[in-house]
Amino acid sequence: MIKKGMIFTLLLILLIHHIPGLATASGSVSARNAILMEQNSGRVLYEKKAHDRQRIASITKIMTAILAIESGKLDEQVKVSSRAAGTEGSSLYLMGGEKTKLEDLVYGLMLRSGNDAAVAIAEHVGGSLEGFVFLMNQKAAEIGMENTHFANPHGLDDHENHYSTAYDMALLTRYAMNNETYRKISGTKVHRAPNPNESWDRVWKNKNRLLTELYKYTTGGKTGYTKRAKRTLVTTAAKGELELIAVTLNGPDDWNDHIFMYERGFEQYEIGRAH
Repeated sequence: MIKKGMIFTLLLILLIHHIPGLATASGSVSARNAILMEQNSGRVLYEKKAHDRQRIASITKIMTAILAIESGKLDEQVKVSSRAAGTEGSSLYLMGGEKTKLEDLVYGLMLRSGNDAAVAIAEHVGGSLEGFVFLMNQKAAEIGMENTHFANPHGLDDHENHYSTAYDMALLTRYAMNNETYRKISGTKVHRAPNPNESWDRVWKNKNRLLTELYKYTTGGKTGYTKRAKRTLVTTAAKGELELIAVTLNGPDDWNDHIFMYERGFEQYEIGRAH
């Protein structure tokens, strides 16, 4: 005969596992590849196959964004090409021939993951798509992303030689987060941009649910998904002076993976030393 106390305990366990916020209090990381890095020092606090080369999908756009920001052209008007407007996948629904401020395109790139915005940015900043890809790989080498090669500015699965690692993407994010403009854009929940084709503004809500609803310490990041890469996710979070970066590749439960890593990181570490 099962005692009342045991029944209560079993019910409590079932309840906890159905509350999203509490389900991450214990568990493990579902992603095939993962890393948790401290922003200030670059120290790795947790890793799981973090140096394996994998497809990365739209977290590619972190590199596209930081190059656009560093170009010094954010106030310039970008004329969207038919090539950019016709890019497949997630889209801002840009129209060929329209002119849009580069800064707004970067917001659309980061918040809504616009592949059309990625190509428009690349063509404007790099002079051509191919020229921009060269800049991406040049920057990757400069940062120390030794197991990374970019073949496009958006992360679509149209090239076999487009790959990175969880570790390299954490390095890139650490570099990008040292730029205040990137920090601001990455951490924006909603952005409103003028629409040159209509009387109403475009309004873009960030796809990063950790930032918008799931985890109050989140400060930014970038989502990604393709059929071959599966779910990829980069996020940043801060608690007091401790800033952390989390990356997961092929993570079926990535929101909870990131919360789990952050909670363990904030619990066990403080600036400069472990508990």
